[in-house]
Amino acid sequence: MVVAVKEVGGEREWGPKAPPFLFAGRSGGGASPGGREREESLCSSFGSRTLLDFAVGFPLLLVISSCSDSDPGSSWDMDDEYEKLIRRMNPPRVAIDNETCPNATVIQVDSANKHGILLEVVQILTDLNLIITKAYISSDGGWFMDVFNVTDREGKKLQDKATVKDIMDFICKSLGADSSFAPSKSRSVGVASSADYTSIELTGTDRPGLLSEVCAVLNNLKCSVVNAEVWTHNTRAAAVMHVTDEDTGLAIADAERLSRIKKLLSYVLKGNSKSRGARTALSSGDTHTERRLHQMMFDDRDYERQDHDPNNEKLRPNVTVDNWNDKDYSVVTIRCKDRPKLLFDIVCTLTDMQYVVFHANIDAVGPEAYQEFYVRHIDGFPVNSEAERQRVIQCLEAAIERRVSEDLKLELCTGDRVGLLSDVTRIFRENGLSVTRAEVSTRGGKAVNTFYVRDAAGNPVDAGAIDSIRQAIGLSVLQVKDEIERPKSPQESPTRFLFGGLFKSRSLCNLGLLKPS
Repeated sequence: MVVAVKEVGGEREWGPKAPPFLFAGRSGGGASPGGREREESLCSSFGSRTLLDFAVGFPLLLVISSCSDSDPGSSWDMDDEYEKLIRRMNPPRVAIDNETCPNATVIQVDSANKHGILLEVVQILTDLNLIITKAYISSDGGWFMDVFNVTDREGKKLQDKATVKDIMDFICKSLGADSSFAPSKSRSVGVASSADYTSIELTGTDRPGLLSEVCAVLNNLKCSVVNAEVWTHNTRAAAVMHVTDEDTGLAIADAERLSRIKKLLSYVLKGNSKSRGARTALSSGDTHTERRLHQMMFDDRDYERQDHDPNNEKLRPNVTVDNWNDKDYSVVTIRCKDRPKLLFDIVCTLTDMQYVVFHANIDAVGPEAYQEFYVRHIDGFPVNSEAERQRVIQCLEAAIERRVSEDLKLELCTGDRVGLLSDVTRIFRENGLSVTRAEVSTRGGKAVNTFYVRDAAGNPVDAGAIDSIRQAIGLSVLQVKDEIERPKSPQESPTRFLFGGLFKSRSLCNLGLLKPS
């Protein structure tokens, strides 16, 4: 089915199909099940205006193609074109107010509603390094209305007029019909190439020294890590790494070489573990790193807890799920310590679990955050069983905890060179340290890396070990960002030496990945 609008003598006329077929869905079977809902959604969103009214503001040619039920790729494209049509008819409106609130800048976003729009907006604000202190969300119907109170990283209002205008333009462009913003369609884990780098996605069982082994393999295969982010949670590990060819500085395109990289990294991830295995399949397209990490860990079921320690229960976020039967909503309430990107992490998981947020109230009072979401599953029903309720609670707890680390924070800043990350993580491993989170980036020829570390037994890091590591790497290169508790007695922990020796001996040669020189 094709609907065309062309201009004839200053007026618009419809092509061979009548306007109602715009909502008829797929060809060959009449109207699709969602066609009537889409038409009603348009009517409720745009009032008494007719489809021809909308066409007046369009380019000379509007084409909407249908597809067969057997072609899911074309179905996705049709849905994408439909969303672009809605956005063109009613482009997003963004208003920024610096007068109403004395201690925050107020950003209001109005847009045509669709599943995932809240995540798009929150992700954009997060990528702009804005801190969301309060928010009110309403999307019950065909229209989406959000109000956010935001500050910069220092907790100040956005005072610079040029910055405010740039933010407004960026949000409008990112939410517009022609934007390239799209949630990741890929759910697999593996190796993918972009123009500038090759993206490697890994999930597997966490263990001390794992990052060091991965970096050693990449270094041996002449892959330079330019950016990477590593998360660990509930004995699971996930990483997104951007690598280039050591010689050319470009993405790795050779299929045979990519296959070898996957094979060797799979060996490393599997190790001797008999628990859930690693996943290393091909994926496609560029993705938002933190968004992808949430997807990967959710798919890997990191929300399934391995212990039931009552002490750990007390440290977890307070998440409750209750049903408001009169309105057919499930009310998700979250109370926890406030931090940057908290709302983004929660909305990511609600979206991945296929829940739609109709209303929400977000408030950060002092160090505590209070978030309340009125949701239904994408099928239109609220949470309808105790098992589903518990799963929602576990998944949201995991979403909040993944980014949080109470371990010692180390920052490395030095000139970038081949094998730097491999050398640094090797020194960590040889001194009995385990990396629980890492952020690796290269900026203008400089390596700027952040590591969160504990000892191999899961205890706080010994001050003597940190001193030795800083001496080996460079006192000015590696900085300790947290205060280390130095023991009153100089006696070393025998457990540290036990595990330290264990993981020192776990070399890549023992794994059969590298040949001894």
